[in-house]
Amino acid sequence: MGEGNLNLKSLVDNLLLPGDNACRGNEVNPMRFHSSVSDSDSSREAIAHVIREARNAVNKVDLAFIFFTADHREEAADMLERLWLELDPQCIVGCSAEGIIGGHREIERSPGISLLVGQLPKVGIHPFHIAADDWQTALLGDEPELADRMGIGPLTRAVIGFGDPFTTPLGQLLTTMNDRLPGVPLIGGMASSAHGPGENVLARNDSTHTDGFVGVALSGPVVVETIVSQGCRPIGKPMVVTKAQGNILEGVGGRTPVATLREIVDAMSAPDQLLLRKGLFLGQAVSEFRDTFGRGDFLVRNLMGADENSGAVVVNGELRIGQTVQFHLRDATTADEDLRLMLAQDALNGSPTGGLLFSCNGRGTRMFAEKGHDIRVAQEIRPGTPVAGFFAAGELGPVGGKNFVHGHTASFAMFREANSGV
Repeated sequence: MGEGNLNLKSLVDNLLLPGDNACRGNEVNPMRFHSSVSDSDSSREAIAHVIREARNAVNKVDLAFIFFTADHREEAADMLERLWLELDPQCIVGCSAEGIIGGHREIERSPGISLLVGQLPKVGIHPFHIAADDWQTALLGDEPELADRMGIGPLTRAVIGFGDPFTTPLGQLLTTMNDRLPGVPLIGGMASSAHGPGENVLARNDSTHTDGFVGVALSGPVVVETIVSQGCRPIGKPMVVTKAQGNILEGVGGRTPVATLREIVDAMSAPDQLLLRKGLFLGQAVSEFRDTFGRGDFLVRNLMGADENSGAVVVNGELRIGQTVQFHLRDATTADEDLRLMLAQDALNGSPTGGLLFSCNGRGTRMFAEKGHDIRVAQEIRPGTPVAGFFAAGELGPVGGKNFVHGHTASFAMFREANSGV
């Protein structure tokens, strides 16, 4: 079935509504989500299971997110066709991954399918796919068309997207969105089931793709809360960059970074000193217009090396003179603490109606002793929220109002119904 084919009911619904013909109204049913997961190694059985649960839980599926491991990659087209025909959604987007998340489970390095379906009354839903060959025009043309391709307009609340890391110019995409589409958050992750180009599968409606970037723009009466837990805590004090070249940090507060770090280490407790062997990072303040800095104020980047002679350190990110920076630590305990703090910040507003979780494939049991850490913590702090997602090869999410790609991060998109006047 092609993307242009609609059943009669869908056609009438589309014609009766103004604006984007992907947006259908619903005057009665509230916003509702359901998450289902299957660990069957049979693609036919797995997709039948998640479809059955979705149909029992949601009256009308407007939007579906599907994530599946490489074990189901060869059957991806057939699975999408079944979803498209049996659930009759406006939009399906998703991708293949090393591991998937859904319900109360995280399935790593074994067969798995995760499905999140949503009923979103009056919400504008615009799915898209930007192929590898389209990026030059979409990003660098005389009249950039990125907003049109993604369906971004004045009422857009967020873009949820998934890319093939081998064929997506991610740096250019993020720079373009931050410069030309400020205030539009991009949340998602990079497909992680492949070892080379052409092996990942991206899903858009009833079509599969092996390159580029797929996603959906959500507009209108929906609140999309973004949470990015970088799994770190700061050590020492914030410092101002006084000398830097590119990604080489040569001076902070008039001293070398190595000398400053040595002083910080000497003042640390013995347990914290041991954590240095598990990871040392540099946080770069996203905004300088603050009197104090804390969690969520820094974009955390790896330290890639140090020169004892010059006292400089090499950072996985560009630096600028006058920027505020601070050293950070990361381990399982710190990552757990950071995730709980970030999720709890807006918990007073109650549990969202649904959510997506994109965890780094370096988290899970590679970081934590127990299985299912991130989804378990999410369910503890946001109880009753249906959540689905996958383990990504790079997580997308905003920090300080700008979109970035992260590592070892848990990135969330949480959905709530907005006032009808939005």
